[in-house]
Amino acid sequence: MPMPRNRESLLQGTLDLLILKALVSGELHGLGVSRRIDRMTGGTFVVQPGSLFPALHRLEEAGWLASSWGPSENNRRAKYYRLTKAGTRQLGEEVALWNRITVAMARALEA
Repeated sequence: MPMPRNRESLLQGTLDLLILKALVSGELHGLGVSRRIDRMTGGTFVVQPGSLFPALHRLEEAGWLASSWGPSENNRRAKYYRLTKAGTRQLGEEVALWNRITVAMARALEA
């Protein structure tokens, strides 16, 4: 019997898309990215630091994010992330791919 879950686990490949989308409206520090994803998904996806920070680093290495250091709302040093032009292009590609996947899944489930 499957174990019940309160929250959905992130499907592979969706975390990058959610991070890119979270940063469309402006730069955020890591905790801010996590909070925005939580709000965008109505609490369905809660991204833990152990998943978030490696993903942010990976996206920065790919050139999709840029970062700078600044004070957080509680005056601590925080790394702020923002989309690059390449990140904005990648977001468009990820959204198009996700739309194709959801249409295909809907067809498969209706069959």
